[in-house]
Amino acid sequence: MGKYAQIVIGPAGCGKSTYCNHLYEHCQAIKRTVHVVNLDPAAEAFQYPVSLDIRDLISLEDVMQELGLGPNGGLLYCMEYLEDNLHEWLGEELESYGEDDYLVFDCPGQIELYNHLSVFRSFVDFLKNGGWSICVVYCLDAHFITDVSKFLAGALQALAAMVKLELPHVNVLTKIDLMEDKRHLDDFLFPDPRQLLPQLTASTGPRFRQLNATMGALLDEFSLVSFLPLDITDEDSITDILGQIDMATQYGEDAEPRIRDEMEGGDGDGNGEDGGSGDGGDDI
Repeated sequence: MGKYAQIVIGPAGCGKSTYCNHLYEHCQAIKRTVHVVNLDPAAEAFQYPVSLDIRDLISLEDVMQELGLGPNGGLLYCMEYLEDNLHEWLGEELESYGEDDYLVFDCPGQIELYNHLSVFRSFVDFLKNGGWSICVVYCLDAHFITDVSKFLAGALQALAAMVKLELPHVNVLTKIDLMEDKRHLDDFLFPDPRQLLPQLTASTGPRFRQLNATMGALLDEFSLVSFLPLDITDEDSITDILGQIDMATQYGEDAEPRIRDEMEGGDGDGNGEDGGSGDGGDDI
């Protein structure tokens, strides 16, 4: 059937590990086997079973103690060390995974890793060369929509990661279940910079007007950034997200018809329901 992977990225504290755990539990419920991989050398505890752990190669605590680096510098050192050992360490570990395996990589929260450093581009190229079908899941905290300037900054970060990694990309607005007021949520799921710019200008002052307009024009020109909501109290939420990711990676499309129908929850007559929303692609 193929080898599939999600690379879960986003700012620190945005709910990446919570997403990975919720996805794992959902896949257990629908009887899909997934393996969650920890790529954060600073991680300490997990809600999900860890199938592969970067800390077996290098840990942030050891780097800080031995090299005298701070948290950020130490983490960048760890990730560059991973980049130098992709073939020797990760390649050897991935040999035990093959056809029909599905990996979810839970990644660190330093956004420079995805925006302008080479680490994750090298990681992505390594997986692609190994025959993995990959989708990036970019998580953004729903708290960002309480401030238009924060939201546009987050949207630009997501766009930068999309351009840098050049992969099918699903943006997820996390922690929707914690929002008290959801009346304007749809305005941010499919953001129109032209509608958001007046609010941004009002909050930042007239001297930033040209900068705001330029940022809005950039998002509008690419027209790539939209979001799917993740509410961990609503099972349909993770079902919709996984459906979009499956379409982006073409999950199961090369399976035998009867097997594929069973994967989609059908009855063997080709009448299974589609878990996605019907318009998947690279620009979710």
